[in-house]
Amino acid sequence: MKVLDLLDEIDEICDTAKAMPLFNSSIVVSKSEMQDIVKDIRTILPEEIQQANFIKNERQRILDEAKNEYELLIRDAEKQAEIMVDQHEITEQAKQKSKEILTSAETNAKQLKMSTFEYIDKILYDFQEKMDMLNAKYFGEMFEGLQQTFDSIGTKLQENRNEVKELAYKTQVDEK
Repeated sequence: MKVLDLLDEIDEICDTAKAMPLFNSSIVVSKSEMQDIVKDIRTILPEEIQQANFIKNERQRILDEAKNEYELLIRDAEKQAEIMVDQHEITEQAKQKSKEILTSAETNAKQLKMSTFEYIDKILYDFQEKMDMLNAKYFGEMFEGLQQTFDSIGTKLQENRNEVKELAYKTQVDEK
């Protein structure tokens, strides 16, 4: 990851910089060199934000796909039930079969939703962990602005995870 390389470069600059006389924890570094590295980091960070947006869009796409499949299964089940009811000799069988198909479709759709929620939650959790790790490992007082960006992304990811968990809970409750 390019950001990590740039942060390693900053660390190297700090390790090799000359100490200021009379100040134990102060060093002299090239302002322009540090500004160039910070500029490169700012250029690269939108890629991380784009990844977060991709995950959000992918989550919505998966949910939409699950909803469409659920609706298609329901429509198919209803059509099959109507056809069977129209045939007088097997009306009772049609009623039973339509119930089974509907139950099966709903169960499958709920299972698909639950799997989708788990998948999305894992992606969000992994990304949140990655962001937390980067935050804890590489950013301190010197990058306060970046800290706020990571906090904002982390908060948004947690909100998304909470939303997914809420949808999963509602799906679970609807199942009973």
